[in-house]
Parts: sequence; structure tokens; C-alpha cells
Amino acid sequence: MEQQQHMFSNRMICSLLIPVVLEQLLNSIMGTADTMMVSNVGSAAISAVSLVDSINVLVIQAFSALAAGGAIVCAQYIGQRNKEKANESARQVLFIITAISVAVSLICLVLQKPLLSLIFGSVEPAVMRASETYFFYTALSFPFIAAYDSAASIFRAQDNTKGPMIISMISNVMNIAGNAVMIWVFHMGVAGAALSTLISRIFCAVVVIIQLRKEREGQEIVVRDYFKIRPDWSMIRRILGLGIPSGIENSMFQLGKLAIQSTVSTLGTAAIAAQAMTNILENLNGIAAIGVGVGLMTIVGQCLGAGRQDEAVYYIKKLCVIAEVIIIISCLGVFALTKPITILGGMEKESADMCFHMVMWITIVKPLVWIMAFIPGYGLRAAGDVKFSMIVSCCTMWACRFCLCVFLIRVMGFGPMGVWIGMFADWTLRGIIFTWRFHSRKWLQHKVI
Repeated sequence: MEQQQHMFSNRMICSLLIPVVLEQLLNSIMGTADTMMVSNVGSAAISAVSLVDSINVLVIQAFSALAAGGAIVCAQYIGQRNKEKANESARQVLFIITAISVAVSLICLVLQKPLLSLIFGSVEPAVMRASETYFFYTALSFPFIAAYDSAASIFRAQDNTKGPMIISMISNVMNIAGNAVMIWVFHMGVAGAALSTLISRIFCAVVVIIQLRKEREGQEIVVRDYFKIRPDWSMIRRILGLGIPSGIENSMFQLGKLAIQSTVSTLGTAAIAAQAMTNILENLNGIAAIGVGVGLMTIVGQCLGAGRQDEAVYYIKKLCVIAEVIIIISCLGVFALTKPITILGGMEKESADMCFHMVMWITIVKPLVWIMAFIPGYGLRAAGDVKFSMIVSCCTMWACRFCLCVFLIRVMGFGPMGVWIGMFADWTLRGIIFTWRFHSRKWLQHKVI
């Protein structure tokens, strides 16, 4: 194929990927800054935020997965040049995800105390009170998160990743500034941090919905008259059929993380601190490549909607190479910063040494196996091959990240490094399976629209 025959030029790919990558990086950095600011309130506050966020992440990832399912449908209709169906699918994405989020929010608000008691058991009264306050405000924000995710995914489906990035950037700055004012000026503690988060999420949702109403060049999808939207159950089933398996996959990963945390917590404070910091650094060195995967879903979706399967294959290969370069640079950059970060974080020598050792091994192994374990999967999901991805990811995660980790730590006495050996095994096994699936071309046999 000649370069000019491709649906996406190099310039288009850059304009699509760079904003997504920057948005992912910014969200990760701002999330870390947010946590550090709350830690200044006291141990009860940071414990409460940490506990409640373990629930919030599950919910937010579920909304994000559902929105991604909708984006795949929209992208394929855009690739098919079916503007009417693209617009209708966008309306249904907004309707169903917002409706689900309102229901989830109401359940969380009504059953707030029983839910927290059931999940966290008997924690200190001060931590439970702070958890209830933080959970109340974050549960109120669920419909706004869902509305933003839905609308942002619709923009990305039509190659507009810059708009959501700018809105997210402003929202993150608002959240950090709001935290500073609420915590340090008005001394509102956890309530202030939660209120700042709620306000920033409302801002995101309102602005992106307003932007979606505007007719302009390059925006094929325009959604108005939100209260006149009525459910189209066949379209909704299609969206949920793509979104629910991805949501289950994401939720299983989060549950696996929580299960591993309980095992690491038996190793003592030095190991817990080392593992917590290593998690942050590992997330940071992979977040940019995940942005490439998110962009890949739009590209593959449009190619398949246009009936250009060879192009879908070509772009998955091309973006895997781009992601590999990004991973190498990210891993080396984070490794170079590991010692300064542990010093600035005031970590004790034992914890800092453990963290450095684990990050060193991540820097060696991640560029070798991570890309094929994750990036092709985004392309396969865009083709509708979501159940395969869900089953493989859940099986390898529980077998390697959980069972192998627990065995290595509790039986073999590996310490926190056992977590990362299990993680490396998971990445390697997933990489082998997804490489086989990609080359088998069975993922191209699915029909989304």
C-alpha cells in the first residue's frame, strides 16, 4: 500500500494521539498531586480518600468502558460515512450511560453507610466519618463523570482528541486550585477536597456537552434536545455488548489490585511504602502508551467501518511500534527519576532501596513484553472482539497477578518483588496470547454494525 492510500496520514495520527497521551499523563500527575495535598490533612483523611477511591476507581472504570463501547460504534458508523446512524448512536451512548450512572449514584447515596461498613469492615471511627463525607460528594459526581466520558468518547470517535484534553486540563487545574483553597484557606479537610472534585467534574460535563451541541467543520456528530432522546434498545444492546465485557475486565484488574494489597500489607510498613511508590512509578511509565491504545480504538473503528480490514491490521502494527518507542523512553525517564523521587518523598532507606530494585526490573522487563500484552487488545476491542479480551485478561490476571503473587510472597518469601514477578508473568502470557490472536485474524470476523 502506498502512503497516500492510507485513511490516516502521519500528521493525522499525531494530531489524534498527542492530545490523548498528554491527557492521560496529566490525569496521572494531577491525581498524584491531589493525593499529596490531601495527605496534609492527616492520616485519617488520606486513609479515607484511599479507601473510598478504591470503590470510585471501580465505578469510574466501568463508565469509561461503557463509553469506549459507544465510541467504537460511533467510529465505525463514521468510517462507513453513515452520519445519521453515527448521530443516533451518540445519543444512545449519552442516554444509557447517564441513566446507569444516575441509578448507581442513587444506590450509593441511599446505601452509603451499609456499603462502606460492608466493604471496609471495622475501621477507626475518624476514618469512617471521613470516608462517609468523601463518598457522599464523589457519589454525587458519578453522573457528571459518566456524561463527560460519554461525550469525550464521541469526540474521540470523530478524531477530535484535542477538545477533551483541553477540558480535562482546565478541570484538573481547577481541582488542584480548589483543593488548595478548600483545605488550606477554609480548612474544610476531606469535605473540601471532595467538593473541589465534584465542582471540577460538573465543569467537565457541562462544557463537553455544550461543545457537542455546536455545528462546525469536522464535527460530524451534533447532539441536541437531550430531553427528547428515547431509548433505541437494539442500539443500546450493541453499545452494552461492547462496553460490559471491557467494564468487567477493568473491574477485575482493580479487584486484583485490592487483593494484592491485602497480601503486601502483611509484609510490614517498609514493604507497603515501597510497593505503593513503585505502583505510582509503574503507572507513570505506562500511561502515555495507554494513550496510544485509546487513540488506536478510533483508528481501527473507522477503518473497519469503511470495510478496510488491511488498514486496520496495518495501523495496529504501526501504533505498536510507536507505543514501544514511548514505553522505552518513559521507562528510562522514570528510572532516572526514581532515586530523586524517593528522596523528595522522604522514604526511609529500606523502602527506597526496595522501590529502586523493583523499578529497575520493571525498566528491564516492561519494554520487552508489555506492548503486545496491551496495545493490540485495543484494536481487537474496536473490531468487536471484546469477550476474548475479557476472558484472557481475567484468567491471566487471577492466575499470575493474584495466585502466583500470593504463592511467591506467602510461601516462597519473595517479599514485594513477588508482586512484580507475577506481573511480568501476566504481561508475558497475555502478550503471547494476543500476538497469536492478532495474527490469526479471527478478530476481524466480528461485526459491530
